[in-house]
Amino acid sequence: MRKNTALWTGGFFLFLLILVAAFGSSFSYVKEGLEGKRLIFPEAGGIVSAPFPPSADFPLGSDHEGRNMVSLLVMGAKDTLLLIFLITSIRYVVGVVLGAIASLGGRFISNFLNVWDQIFSSMPVIFFAILAFNLPLLIYAENRFWIVIFSIALVEVGRVGVTIRDQLIHVKNKPYVDAARTVGLSNFGIAKNHFLPTLLPTMLVNFCFDIGRVALITGQLGIFSIFITMQFVEVPPGGMYDLVNTSFNWPTILGDARKDIYTAVWIPAAAAFAIMYVILTFNILGEGLRRHFSRFGM
Repeated sequence: MRKNTALWTGGFFLFLLILVAAFGSSFSYVKEGLEGKRLIFPEAGGIVSAPFPPSADFPLGSDHEGRNMVSLLVMGAKDTLLLIFLITSIRYVVGVVLGAIASLGGRFISNFLNVWDQIFSSMPVIFFAILAFNLPLLIYAENRFWIVIFSIALVEVGRVGVTIRDQLIHVKNKPYVDAARTVGLSNFGIAKNHFLPTLLPTMLVNFCFDIGRVALITGQLGIFSIFITMQFVEVPPGGMYDLVNTSFNWPTILGDARKDIYTAVWIPAAAAFAIMYVILTFNILGEGLRRHFSRFGM
């Protein structure tokens, strides 16, 4: 394990990410950075208006409201990670349950998983998301947040379910499982002593890789201005309603800053770097876990 550089590096990156998400918002520097100021009056004279480029006062620059990009990214870290973990967790809970049922002889569920996997393995998730989430029915849905969350999660349930099913069937055919049944070990005991130890390493590795995949998908959705956290807000005057983003999560920042790519490139670049950090962290961690478990033949 000491020579597993990927595991140590990924673990360290993850520790920093959790530290920022859990405690970053409590730092005074972060709170002060959210107090936007659209105009700055330098000592040398003149007026500078937001967005401000990277400088000593704004290490990653500011947005159009004059808010420090570091503060925005720190404040959005928790929401971003919660969204990504929620989507991935739903995908694996449903996938594991369906895969387990299919491995026990559920032919209908097994065929369903095969078809589901084939359909979405040939069509990228982002294409499905662009087509589905721009439908007026979903844009104005009261429970849009949960609809989008479950839709993204369920798109690749087929792939997860097929993987779980195939691995469980492989373990079921092992001689030591037959021997365990012969000596009278209960189904719970067989699952605990044989299925779970074999399945858990693969699940952990794939879960880490899938977190990176989901982070990439949410970032792509942001680029196409498809946001998960949106709600209708009354916009005066006239009492009109408009869809407004309600979170500092990084895909939202990236999508809102798409128009700034030529005028204030530091705004989308900061959000893109933050998303890339998450993808890199969990891909390195997943590779480290894969190497660690492979040493024990898992």
